[in-house]
Amino acid sequence: MYNNYSQQSNIDRINSINNEIANLEMKRTQAMMPQPITQNFQLNSSNVMRYANNFEEVQRDFVIGDTPFFSKDMSVVWIKNTKGEIKTYELNEIVQKDEKDLQIEMLQARLKEIEERISKNESNDKYINESIENEESSNAKSVSKSSKK
Repeated sequence: MYNNYSQQSNIDRINSINNEIANLEMKRTQAMMPQPITQNFQLNSSNVMRYANNFEEVQRDFVIGDTPFFSKDMSVVWIKNTKGEIKTYELNEIVQKDEKDLQIEMLQARLKEIEERISKNESNDKYINESIENEESSNAKSVSKSSKK
């Protein structure tokens, strides 16, 4: 019985050593495999996009590369380079228009054109009426002068 126990314990020990060897082999193969390199870059938001209230603020700030500065209302952008040169641009929003918006714009333009024509005709009519009245009054004066003689 003692012999059986000793054989069993030897077998258990051998199994344990075999398991340890298998684990070490697995770790060795994992260590030999190239591991993927993961690099995370976190950009500082102050380097990506800066805000300024005026041109003087842009002049005062130090920049490492070409850096855009936006006004608070996003209507102006200043781009400053490392030499300190600053270019200024105005920004305008481009609104995409659908068919209905384009048709409304066309109709508004036609309406404005018609209103201008009407106002020109009214001013021409007024000018014509004034010139006719002036001619009539000058003719009446000349007639009355000639009738007195």
